[in-house]
Amino acid sequence: MRILFVGDVVGSPGRDMVQEYVPRLKEKYKPQITIINGENAAAGRGITEKIYRQFLESGAQAVTLGNHSWDNRDIFEFIDEAKYLVRPGNFPEGTPGEGIKFIKYNQSEVAVISLQGRTFMPPLDCPFMKADELVEIARKRTDIIFVDFHAEASSEKQAMGWYLDGRVSAVVGTHTHVQTSDDRILPGGTAYLTDVGMTGPYDAILGMGREAVITRFLTSMPVRFEVPSEGRKLLSAVIIDLDPKTGKAKKTERILINDDHPFFS
Repeated sequence: MRILFVGDVVGSPGRDMVQEYVPRLKEKYKPQITIINGENAAAGRGITEKIYRQFLESGAQAVTLGNHSWDNRDIFEFIDEAKYLVRPGNFPEGTPGEGIKFIKYNQSEVAVISLQGRTFMPPLDCPFMKADELVEIARKRTDIIFVDFHAEASSEKQAMGWYLDGRVSAVVGTHTHVQTSDDRILPGGTAYLTDVGMTGPYDAILGMGREAVITRFLTSMPVRFEVPSEGRKLLSAVIIDLDPKTGKAKKTERILINDDHPFFS
């Protein structure tokens, strides 16, 4: 069993990279399940139904979200009918959508769980307690469990990895938009990566125009951040190989595609 996970798609540059490279990555690596984090896909904030469907057409079987889930109000019109859209499971009770989805592949199922951290982030329900609840639900149906942990602090992400080690197949971090180089298999058989990185503008700052971000640092004044529509692009992802019988991870491989790391098919 092989899973391809593409990190934080930002704006139209990120969507362009998904359309161009996800089919090529699927051809090269032949993953059974492809997951995309799309919480920044609509102009850097939120997602629309059209974009969600574009991701599915590009080859994704699930789309995860994060703290920008509600930034585009279009989501309220379709999230409850979106079978493959996963918002953070520790949003308060009564929030639209679900924090776990089951994706079928042949005779197997993959549980995709989304959680959001609380350190330097908006206060939500405890992600660790919610992880216990969702993992218990998942393990009644499958041993293959993928967790997208959308969090700011590396320490909180590492804590989640160790907390779930041996109980899930993978814990992969999103949100900080910079790919880390600490991918590993924890002792209990859980694949771990602090942050998979982002997919979008390459010559930007976390996907936003450089000038506005620098101005904010120089002046501390409110500045409107926008995703550059032109320029070089990148795609960040990770491949995880699993034992389909046990759900344990066997191998990870980080993917980084940009002008300094070109893609070779």
